[in-house]
Parts: sequence; structure tokens; C-alpha cells
Amino acid sequence: MSFRKNWRRGAAGRAWLAAVLLGLCAGGSLSAQEDGDYDDYLDFGEDEEGITIFGAPETTQQMTVITRDEIEKRNARDLASLLEETLDMSVTRYGGGYGNQTELNLRGFDTERIAILVDGVPANSPRSGEFDLGQIDINNVERIEVIYGGSDTKYNVSGALGGLINIVTVKKQPRGLGLEAALSNTGYLPGKYNSRHEETIGGPNAEDLADMQSLSFAAGYGAEKFSWRASLYGNRAGNHYLYQDDYGFARRKISNEVFDVGGGAVFALDLPDTATLVFDTKTYYTHKNFPVTPNSTGSAAADDFQVTENVLFNAPFIFHRDLGAEASLSYQYSITKYGTTTKSFDHYITGINRWNWYPGEKITLRAGSDWRFLYIDSRSATETQPVKTGNQGGLYLTGEFLPLKQLMIIVSAKGVTDTKEAVVVPKLGLRWDVTPSFVLKNNYFRSFKFPDFDDLYYRSLDSFFVGNPGLKAEDGIGADLTGEFTAGRLFSINATVYGQYTTDSIHWVKSAGGRWSPENIGTAWFAGLDARPGLTLPLKRGKTVTLGLSYQFQLSWLLNGSLGFKDSFRIPYMPTHIIGGSVDLKWKTGSLLVSAHYESTRYADTLNQMALAPYCAVHLTYNQGIGSNITLFGSLRNILNARYESFAGYYMPGVSLILGLRAKLPPPGESPEAAGRD
Repeated sequence: MSFRKNWRRGAAGRAWLAAVLLGLCAGGSLSAQEDGDYDDYLDFGEDEEGITIFGAPETTQQMTVITRDEIEKRNARDLASLLEETLDMSVTRYGGGYGNQTELNLRGFDTERIAILVDGVPANSPRSGEFDLGQIDINNVERIEVIYGGSDTKYNVSGALGGLINIVTVKKQPRGLGLEAALSNTGYLPGKYNSRHEETIGGPNAEDLADMQSLSFAAGYGAEKFSWRASLYGNRAGNHYLYQDDYGFARRKISNEVFDVGGGAVFALDLPDTATLVFDTKTYYTHKNFPVTPNSTGSAAADDFQVTENVLFNAPFIFHRDLGAEASLSYQYSITKYGTTTKSFDHYITGINRWNWYPGEKITLRAGSDWRFLYIDSRSATETQPVKTGNQGGLYLTGEFLPLKQLMIIVSAKGVTDTKEAVVVPKLGLRWDVTPSFVLKNNYFRSFKFPDFDDLYYRSLDSFFVGNPGLKAEDGIGADLTGEFTAGRLFSINATVYGQYTTDSIHWVKSAGGRWSPENIGTAWFAGLDARPGLTLPLKRGKTVTLGLSYQFQLSWLLNGSLGFKDSFRIPYMPTHIIGGSVDLKWKTGSLLVSAHYESTRYADTLNQMALAPYCAVHLTYNQGIGSNITLFGSLRNILNARYESFAGYYMPGVSLILGLRAKLPPPGESPEAAGRD
């Protein structure tokens, strides 16, 4: 690797690196770089083969990367929409509009069972297991990595039953001062609607043409030894779209308004021997109204405020040319208010430390640890113990072996604990480069996740919902096989078959006395196929057209209690078929993209009696550069005006129009293309 060639033997430099690493003492999330130099590492670029330079260099799992170019091309209004439209990920929205709670789905597992990382740092709430995608400004995202399947060995974090999503925002700035800004408006077609009863007609409301406004601004500066970047963004959404309810009445969504604002600042400092120290701060505030029922005119208000501080350290080599290290120490403080009676104050401290040792050309050893301290203060009249603390963490050892030039074997074992229980989570992965164009990947793994704090200790104001301290951890095993074939830059296909078994899954159930409480009642089998072919054709005058297709087939069997395979009960909100397609016409100064997303019948209950109809949503997005620094964009969402429920009783918007512009003033000497423009 190139950093071995650049090793400098200065004792003072090595002492400086050791002091920084020991000062962080537990850490590490800016993971080991690919076969690239230091600038590639902090610039979060890609090597010549398009492999992400972030995290461990190799992964045997199915992996997809959404680049900055793709993010800007799609013009999605939030990260959930981006994942749904780009990767055809199944997304469930509890409310329908912007800012409402969303659940992602990877191989049948929801957000609580997907490891969400921000710049390599675990971000799932220890309280609920959830992650609010709205707290990340989509205009400040450089890249998103999605790794499918359990027991991740690229970042070696816990809780990845269905997979892992890493949202990369930190970026080293090029030399000089650069500015970026984005502004957009989302509008819905106004019309007449039934305000409360069939005979009461309201509207049309012209303000629905300006239902949501989004503004984002960022500035960055790069010097020889340091760089910084600061960003600020805000969104105001009425979510006042028209829909048809279950009784055929036209309705206008109300009591669903959202306002949020956030910002961030990152400072990167070069240290001796090409090491790097990064200080990263993010803040986020949101005020939301939640409708009491799908058609209710009443709502409950919620306010969330969050501050996250990260210190990230990376040394491609330390003490010795064959030894690398990275560390991180993160602190998160959040305040949550729901209604007028519920308030919580949470403090989380997360430390990660990783070491990479290259004793020979055919072996790499990786070891590390992660630790999380939780302090949760729930202010409720029913709480007998409002303050609760906890610890979770683990140690891992991974070996990457090259018995043949074309064959890599990854063996990993991670010991995890919550101080009450200790468990070993093993994994075996193989990567075989059959030819330069064809690669096979194979994995066998155990997946494991401790209960969240709400599952253990939650108590509602009326004691109608009560946690269960006796819960066991969720456990399972799985295997998958992936084939990747590429024919230059013209054609590629990635196909995966997989199976996974999980037991002791935690779900809230209602007792005979009417009280809801979580229990270990979830046992299920999953089996599926994920195929994604793509074809790029060159046209005249530098234009290209890319055709994309994805097909996901998944069967699931609920095996709770006396249920068996013959009963064929499916996991709620998990479609059997997901089909996606896109046509992307690209020219030097812009692009035109048409995409479609289809999901087959889903069920809203475990007995599969409440069926949600299949749907197909089609989107069109246009981008056009004006001069060298401005891009105008427009996007029509759901252009066929499909009527469908994302969550039972909550209908999604019909046709919407997004209009906006992006302005970039890159540093002197940097081309618009290098700054991310088409």
C-alpha cells in the first residue's frame, strides 16, 4: 500500500501521534483507507475501480454506494426519499409528508435493526433504536454506503441484523475559499376537498403551491495544513396535500406541519506523518405536529433538539510502517418533548478504537473496540426511576487472508456485552475474483442485538405502555452469495441470493388486561433475491443514456408460537416484490432522469388480514447548468398521481412539483466538475 512507501522514521513525529491516540483513549471511526494516498482518504473519493475509500478496504458483503453526483441528480427532498428512489429500498412513512417518522427496510429488517452510521460513528438512538433521517442535510452529504446483511466487518459495529448505512458528511476542503447554496420549493396541486363531512367543502388553497421551502448554505476553506467547513440549513413544510380517504372522500392533510433547522462545522488538521485530526459539531432542532388519527384535525406537538460533538483521529501508519490506527470520541446530547407532559434528556458517549496490522503481503489483521455509555433522564409522573444508565461495547478481531492471488478469506469474531451478558458474534466471508470482470462473494454470519432502553424501561404517562426489563437479546444466523459482473463501463450486474433466520425478535403486544408490553415473540425466516443490472450507452455529442433495473424478491415466514412454514404469514410492511427502473439521459451541462418504483401487496398486521394495495410511483427530474456556477432543477414526484398508503390509513401525496437552484463558487483553480457539477 502507498502509505508504506511514505513512512518517515522521525521519533518526534511518532511521539506526537502516540500522544494524540492515547489522549483519545477509546475511539476510531474514520476507518482505514483504500490503496490511495492521504488526500484521497480525507477527500472521501474513489479509486480507479470505483471502490469507496472509507472503512476497511475490503468487504465480502453486497454493497452499494450513492455518490454526490447521484444525490444532486435525484433532487430528493430527504434521505428517505433518496434511498427509496435510488436503491428501491422499501420505506414506511408514519404520516406521509416531510419530517414524519420513517422506517427503512433492509432484507426484512426495520431501522431499529439496521446500523446507521454518520461519518463512521454509530447514530441509532440507544433509547429507541431509531434514527431521524431529517437531522442530516441532504445537501451536505458526500456519499452514502449501504451494506446488506448481518454481522458487518467493514466497520465492525453492533446491531446490524439487516445491514448498515453509513452517511458520509465530513470532507476535506480543497485549497481556497468555496461557497455553496441550494434553494427549493415544493408545491401540491390545490383543489376542493371535504373538510370534515361529506357536505362540507373547502378549498382550493393556493398556498399549497408553496407548501414546503428548503434552504441550505455552506462555506469551506482549505489551506496547506488545515481546512474547515460550516453549513446551515432549514425546512418549512405544511404537508397540506390532497388525498382520498378509505371512504372515498377528498381530504386535505392538516395538523402535520414541520419546521426544522440545523447546522454543522468541521475542522480538519494535518498532523505529522500524514495523520489527521478532525473536530466535527452538528446541531439540529425540529418542531412537528402529529395528527392524532389519519384524518384528525387535532394534533400533538413534538420538539427535538440535538447536539453532537465528534473528535476523529486517523494515522495511516503509527509506530511502524505496517501498523495503522484510528480513533473517535463522540458525545451526543438530546432533548425530546412530546405534548405538554413528556420530556426526556439523553446523554450518549461513544468511543471507538481500531488498529490495522499488515504483517505480510497475504495477511492483514484488524482489531478494535467500541464502547457506549448511556445516561437517560425521562421526566414523567409515572416514572419511579427517571434516571437510567447503561454500558454497551465490544472487542473484535478480524483476519484477511490471501491464500491465492484471486481469493480472499475474511474470518472475524466480535465479543459484545451490555455488562449483563457477553456473546461472541462470528463471521466467515470469502471473495473470489474469478476473472477481472467477475467476482463472487460469500458470507456466513451470526446477527445479534441487545434490547433498546424503551423496550426495557419505557412507561407511558397512563402506564398503558410499560417496558420489560426481562427481555432477551435478538439473535439469528444467515448466509448470502453475491455475483458481480462488469463489462467495462457499458454493462454491469450485481445479484445476491440470501437466507436469514432470527429469533427472540422484540415486539410490543397487548395483554389480556389491556396493557402493552414488549416480548420476545418474533421468530422468522427470510429468503430472497436481489438483482441489479445496468447498461450505459454513449450517444452523439458527448451524451450518454443509462438504463437501470432492480428486482428484489423476498419471502418471509412468521414462526411465532405454533406457526409454521405452511401457515405462510408474512412480515408486516414487507412486500414480496420490489421492482425499480430508471432511464438517465446525461449531457455535459445537465441531465433528465425518469424513474419508477413498484411494490407488491404488503400487510399491516401479523395475521395478514389488513392488505395494502400494490402501487407504482413514477418520478421525473431535470437538471440544467447555467454558466459555470449555477444549476437549475425541477422534479415531478408521483407524476401518475398514484393513490397509495405507506402506513395503514396514512396516504401519500399525489403529484408534487419541486423547483430550485444550486449555486457553487468553487475555490480558485478548481473546475466545476471537480466541485461536483455535471
